[in-house]
Amino acid sequence: MQNQTTLARRISYTGIGLHSGQDVTITLCPAPAQTGIVFVRTDLPGAPQVRACASYVTNTMRATTLENGPAKVFTVEHLLAALATLEVDNCFVEINAVEPPVADGSSIVFVRLIEEAGKQELAVPRQITWVTREHTVRVDDKFITILPYDGLRVTFTSVNPHPALGVQFGDYEINPATFTEQIAPARTIGFMHEVKALQEKGLALGGSMDNAVVYEDGKALNPLRFPDELVRHKILDVLGDLALAGQLRGHIIAVKSGHALNTALARDILVSQNRL
Repeated sequence: MQNQTTLARRISYTGIGLHSGQDVTITLCPAPAQTGIVFVRTDLPGAPQVRACASYVTNTMRATTLENGPAKVFTVEHLLAALATLEVDNCFVEINAVEPPVADGSSIVFVRLIEEAGKQELAVPRQITWVTREHTVRVDDKFITILPYDGLRVTFTSVNPHPALGVQFGDYEINPATFTEQIAPARTIGFMHEVKALQEKGLALGGSMDNAVVYEDGKALNPLRFPDELVRHKILDVLGDLALAGQLRGHIIAVKSGHALNTALARDILVSQNRL
């Protein structure tokens, strides 16, 4: 049986929030066993906290939002994916704005931060969320399901009407190495024709070609890291959202799933195990 871990030291990163457009600094900090991943809003009176758990999800429009009283953070999925897949069980995430920095639109910056800080083993066994039966969330032609599996695997089919994207399929056995090499570098995507509408809703205020793959007139305006970068990023989002159910073990199968379905599945898993 493996023991829980935390970071060996504090480490900080400063950047801009994808949707808020605000400058923000996060500091990943060591935490005791049984803490979990906890966001600490250091810019607010009393430094209120919210734990990374499906019970605190309040919004899933274009990103996942966690909220507990005055403690609110959104676009947490890229950071959570890195912490979960690199098996960091306990961490205080000090943050001085409402949204972590987007970095380059992927998880790779957070992976490198964790690697640079290093991990420390704690003298308490790791709690694994073993899936013992099928769980499925379906809305129209979109669904996500998880099956019992001795490990963590994600099979995702992305369907996009854009001619340069179309149908993309990914199937990965997830471990720290495959995540770091094959999933973490995949960036979020955006479309030039959507930018104005998103910004009118207060979204994508910090978006640029430095932190997203941007499409216009049937092609990507910046070079792709992978021919199927979209589906890899969708898998990244699944891993971040499902981290809200803990250190998960199961086979996730999804078609056209997004944050709403992902987080609903995380909640259903926890409810079935009486952990909410």
